Amino acid sequence: MWRWSGGLRFFFLLAAIAFIYTQVRLFKAQSEYADKVAAAVEGENHCTSQMRLLIDQISMQEEKVVALEEKAKRQEEECEQLRTLVQNLERKGVKGLFQQVQEPVAAVVIMACNRADYLERTIKSILKYHGSVASKFPVFVSQDGSNSDVRAKALSYSELTYMQHLDYEPVHTERPGELIAYYKIARHYKWALDQLFFKHNFKRVIILEDDMEIAPDFFYFFEAGADLLDKDKSIMAISSWNDNGQKQFVHDPYTLYRSDFFPGLGWMLSKPTWDELSPKLKENHEGRQFIRPEVCRTYNFGEHGSSFGQFFHQYLKPIRLNNVPVDWKSMNLSYLREDKFVKHFAALVKAAKPLYGTDLVLKANNVDGDVRIQYRDQLDFEDIARQFGIFEEWKDGIPRTAYKGVVVFRYKTIRRIFLVGPDSLEQLGIQTT
Repeated sequence: MWRWSGGLRFFFLLAAIAFIYTQVRLFKAQSEYADKVAAAVEGENHCTSQMRLLIDQISMQEEKVVALEEKAKRQEEECEQLRTLVQNLERKGVKGLFQQVQEPVAAVVIMACNRADYLERTIKSILKYHGSVASKFPVFVSQDGSNSDVRAKALSYSELTYMQHLDYEPVHTERPGELIAYYKIARHYKWALDQLFFKHNFKRVIILEDDMEIAPDFFYFFEAGADLLDKDKSIMAISSWNDNGQKQFVHDPYTLYRSDFFPGLGWMLSKPTWDELSPKLKENHEGRQFIRPEVCRTYNFGEHGSSFGQFFHQYLKPIRLNNVPVDWKSMNLSYLREDKFVKHFAALVKAAKPLYGTDLVLKANNVDGDVRIQYRDQLDFEDIARQFGIFEEWKDGIPRTAYKGVVVFRYKTIRRIFLVGPDSLEQLGIQTT
């Protein structure tokens, strides 16, 4: 009996130990589960907090997007209002111009971008001599871009009409390293000339830039040239500029020349010529020539611009701007027609005394009359030009100002210097012995 009682106690002891062990494991499992539940709850709370923060941020961004959309809408409305204003001003201005005169000689357009101070100087120079010929030469300012100072300056003058060119198309250069600015300028020129020739139907347009001053006889010079431009189809444009127009190289304000080189910097173009050029958007005069003066009718003061002041101090700053009154109405310019000018110019070259060898400047100074110096090629021309101080640069295979390879300039007196190309005498019909 005792043995049975002892065995029973031992069995209960084992059961108790097993029960306690089970309770301990169960408690441990419950504790671990509770910890995991707590961690999960904490994670859920954190996730909820982050979710709410993200929702708040999204809401804020949506508010900003809405605000930006509203701002963009307002700006577009303002731009549309501005475009409408410009168009109304343009229509009003052009309508008023044609009410004054049936057919102007030429529209004058000032090409501008972002230099309000330069533009003001140019406008003041033009208006100084514009009053008596206002009906013959209506003035426009064509702005490339949206510079507010330039727009405000242009609109502040009631004597001119404002146009605005907005171009957001990307520029693709033809060759690496080319300046994008020149492509944008070309686009602006095409747009402005299309507007004046095709939209407003002007017969001729004079193109100026926003860094130019004009001579007192500027308008009369172009009025005289208009008839020549219409009658002689071999003339592509009339220019008011001479690249070698520095004070020491010019003398006679009455003298005009033909040139195979495009002078630019103040030039007049006719509508038939632009009809040909506009689709190409490139200079292509196909053998036609230009009329240029000996003494400039424009002065370029643009030290700062797209060309970064290239040549300014050496070649542009010393330019002589004509201040001599010239009665262009009484001038007979028929000698500038193609068939006559080649003979006229050949006679001048033929009469000049030939010079050879070295020390050409010294030799030229010892001759009373005109002289001519023959150059062999571009390098030879550049060397001779450097000695005298004229423009050395060539473009499209010819030196600046050249006519049939001949570059003419005065040298400190009324003496003419003719730099004659290797084939120039033959092209001029001059027989050599």
